[in-house]
Amino acid sequence: MSQLAAPVAESKPHGHAEEPGECSLFPLLPPPLQGACQENTHLLQYLHLLPLQEVGFPAYYPVLTRKLGDGPKHNLIYPVSQDILVHIFSDTKSNRNLYIPVESSMGLDLEAKLRLLDMILLDYTDEISRAETEEDRQAVLLRCVEKAFPVLPPGKIPAAGAGDNGKRGNGRPTAVTPQEMQALKYLIMRNKLGMGVLQPMIADTYIEDVSCSGLGPIFVEHKIFHSLTSAVVFNTHEELDEFVMRLSERVKKPVTMRHPIVDATLPDGSRINIVYGKEVSQRGSNFTIRKFSETPLSILEIIDFGTLDYSMAAYLSVVMEEGMNLFVAGETASGKTTLLNAMTTFIPYSNKVVSIEDTPELQVPHKNWIREVSQMSQADQGASVTMFQLLRAALRQRPNIIVIGEIRGEEGSVAFQAMQTGHTVMATFHAASVEKLVQRLTGNPINIPKTYVDSLNVVVITNAVKLPNGKRGRRIISINEIIGYEASSDSFSFVEVFRWDPATDGFEFVGNKNSFLLEQKIAPKRGIPPTRKWEIYALIERRARVLERLHKEAKVTNFYELLEVMFNAQKQGVF
Repeated sequence: MSQLAAPVAESKPHGHAEEPGECSLFPLLPPPLQGACQENTHLLQYLHLLPLQEVGFPAYYPVLTRKLGDGPKHNLIYPVSQDILVHIFSDTKSNRNLYIPVESSMGLDLEAKLRLLDMILLDYTDEISRAETEEDRQAVLLRCVEKAFPVLPPGKIPAAGAGDNGKRGNGRPTAVTPQEMQALKYLIMRNKLGMGVLQPMIADTYIEDVSCSGLGPIFVEHKIFHSLTSAVVFNTHEELDEFVMRLSERVKKPVTMRHPIVDATLPDGSRINIVYGKEVSQRGSNFTIRKFSETPLSILEIIDFGTLDYSMAAYLSVVMEEGMNLFVAGETASGKTTLLNAMTTFIPYSNKVVSIEDTPELQVPHKNWIREVSQMSQADQGASVTMFQLLRAALRQRPNIIVIGEIRGEEGSVAFQAMQTGHTVMATFHAASVEKLVQRLTGNPINIPKTYVDSLNVVVITNAVKLPNGKRGRRIISINEIIGYEASSDSFSFVEVFRWDPATDGFEFVGNKNSFLLEQKIAPKRGIPPTRKWEIYALIERRARVLERLHKEAKVTNFYELLEVMFNAQKQGVF
């Protein structure tokens, strides 16, 4: 494993990191960067490796904003954790910006000490295996590091003479500086309990996806700077295969030549797909990690991004409150699951929810939530539990609403049977339009009877699009109401209620005063007589204003903040 040469100059690791007070570069740095270097000595070491006369001083940002993504060139550093910072740099030699992790081990020669630690850990195997929790294992590993190496007083440089095994000539472990001790603790945690060289990307909350396409660099998808080339590179098939093997063992689904493909969940909830070996993947083993966020994006944050507007959110809130069946459809990476998670805020707080997924991504905030995850057997290790089986079981659990992570196969027919029996169903679906969605539903392998399709009430189409300013963004292209199937013409009718305008990057409420669902189904359920059916549109407008005031005046954006407000509003009947 190595780092990209640009923009870092070739340099041999030192035995210790230079302190700011004894560094000639430090006084020249901008004040924000000086403050960061005082807190992170390894950052100062990294700056020494940069050709600063060519690239200039990086700007330092404790927190990133979306405006920082504007413009073609970038040169900035931001913190991820105590041990990790990240440098975003526009490389003139590449059409992608660079993503360079700056770790606490930067510039330190710790290989011999790490080898010694591996030997010492053999004496603690039993204690580590007895540890019941991740925290217990962390404590044992950190205790090993502290016992292995004495720490020198701050400012004192280690004596020369350490051998290749990390010990002095007399056999005693070499003393280390406080900076080296911090780096050793970080590396042992990173390599033994974390994701190895991927740990900075996993820890970085701004990263959405991590992708290795075979030999060469790892690529990341950043929430602000979008597609980036990381400074982590696999140079040989041997090191790539070894890393992928350890990665699969970390998720307890080891890959083999016989079973080279693995789908799994990382300890933090992120989704990973692994393909092992050159025999299957010509460029070598590859993997893709889709990051999991502990706090979902709220519907107001998604409005901030321009994905939808307040009227659309208000419409969806009414639709979900009244138990309409809804699919969020779109192409890969169009934001389907993100939107579905955000919309769970609108599920009435007293509802019982059952979610069914093959990989756990849904985050339903309701207390009465049953989370079911399918299990596929490998190499006759046990029986499979399919989404089809879980969905059938869910019908016996008396849920108010069933949320399906993604409909792909035969579980789709059970989902429509559930709709027929009065259960509310929400799901994501891979389809770029309503027409394609209906074609997939009524064809193999789902095979929904055409007369069942009108059990689905609303289809939200999302996509990643090019905006008028030339950037890429995720937008709800349309919200559609399914009317029904016409046997005489063998066709399906649907009404477009909201539509995205690509010229203005705005949304049109084309179904205003012309919504089949609002007038014919929801208004009667709310006790509104046909003669006053227009009142349902006033409800949409009122809710849109409430959401806008919460967002702009009350400054509510966080998912759980909004959830609490919504639950209270539902209890009091004001929303």
